[in-house]
Parts: sequence; C-alpha cells; structure tokens
Amino acid sequence: MALKSFLTFFVTIGPIEAAVLFAAFTPKMPYDMRRAIAIRATLIASCILAVFTLFGDPILSELGVSLAALQVAGGIVLLLIALDMIFARPAGAIKLTPPEGAEAQTKDDIAVFPLATPLLAGPGAMSAGILLAANAHGEPLGLVVVMASLATVMIMTLVLLALANQLNHLLGVTAQRVLIRVFGILLAAIAVQAVFNGIHASGLIPR
Repeated sequence: MALKSFLTFFVTIGPIEAAVLFAAFTPKMPYDMRRAIAIRATLIASCILAVFTLFGDPILSELGVSLAALQVAGGIVLLLIALDMIFARPAGAIKLTPPEGAEAQTKDDIAVFPLATPLLAGPGAMSAGILLAANAHGEPLGLVVVMASLATVMIMTLVLLALANQLNHLLGVTAQRVLIRVFGILLAAIAVQAVFNGIHASGLIPR
C-alpha cells in the first residue's frame, strides 16, 4: 500500500517535470526568491491535495457515487495521464495549455498559478488522492499511509523545486524524458488495476 501510494502520487504530481518547468519560468530569478516561491507553491498544493484525499470520498458518497465507480473513473483518468507521459504528448493532462504557459511567463509570482495548481495539484493528483483514500476503506492505518506518502512526495517536490536549475542541467532533456516514460508505464499499470478492481467491485463481472 505504501509503495503504491508513493508511486501514484509521485507520477501524478510530477515533481521532476514541475522542477524543469519551474526552472524555465524563473531563469533569471534570485535563488532566495525562487526558494520562497517553491515553499509557497508546495504548501498550497499540499493543502489542496490533502483536502481532496481526506474529504473527496465522503463528498462523492453524498452525491451517490459508489466506490466501484470511483475506482473505474479514477483509473481511467490516471491511464490517460500515463499515456500522455509514455508518448510524451505536448498537450497532455499534466501539461499547461498554451494560454496558461503564456500567462505564467508574464507573472511575477507563479506560486499559486501555475505551480501549485495545475502543475502540482492537478486533476490527476486530486483523482489519485481520492482513489487511494477510497481503497483504504476508511481504515485509519491505511489513511495514515496514504497521507504519509503524500507528505513524502511533497517534501521531495520542495527539494527538487529548490534545486530546479541544477536538476535541469544535471539530467538533461533525454534523461528527463526517459524517467517520465518509465514512471508513465508504472502509472498505467496502477491505473488498469484500479479499473479492474472497480469492475469486480461493481459485481458486473464475477471474480
């Protein structure tokens, strides 16, 4: 459960990709200012994802959405993101749209937009949080594991954002794309399993 939660959050939040984009948005910004933006963005994104992880399932329950439906829907969303990562689509679910990218380039403070959301706390990460919490079936230990995994990924994200320029130069474009594709394959497997679990839980297909 811990490894699955960590990998799911890591690939949907995308700290490496966020760090690369952050370096592109702040090439001439002083380090202290970049660090302050990174801290603010990480805190805001963490709060957003924590709220969706802890309270997303109860809200959906009030709307009459079953766990099986949530598993299938969340799996499909994660699968679409995984395919974007694997095939390196330029306008996928975890990318900024051209208007968003243009607006980000003109903003002095990018902590809230586009860094905190939609780059870090995007629809994929929100769906992942709800799905992982739902799979914990309300067990306190399971929720603790999910939240600990989220906290671990966000701490790693903060570190990578603070070292964005160094990371960008160290990895290079080729290594970044290889890593994104590898994590995309792992996310695709997790997404398909979530769809399978949802179909079985629905009772439409017997085990």
